[in-house]
Amino acid sequence: MINSEKSKCSVYYRIKLKSHLEGKWSDWFEGMVISHEGAVTILSGQLEDQAALHGILNRIRDLNLTLLSVEQNDFDPEHKK
Repeated sequence: MINSEKSKCSVYYRIKLKSHLEGKWSDWFEGMVISHEGAVTILSGQLEDQAALHGILNRIRDLNLTLLSVEQNDFDPEHKK
């Protein structure tokens, strides 16, 4: 049985790509923050549900980008107090 209360909560994701994606793509990726670590692009931010995550992953596939990793947290580590 799915916990409907938890499924409505946003989850923080950090997605690493093997390429350089410019910040102008942020709107296309659900407003996720685009940053870089060397040649790696990092998409980070909160997504409402698994459907939103799959939408992001489909867009990564459609752009023929190489997915390196997907990390999930219950909080945004940048704003942890």
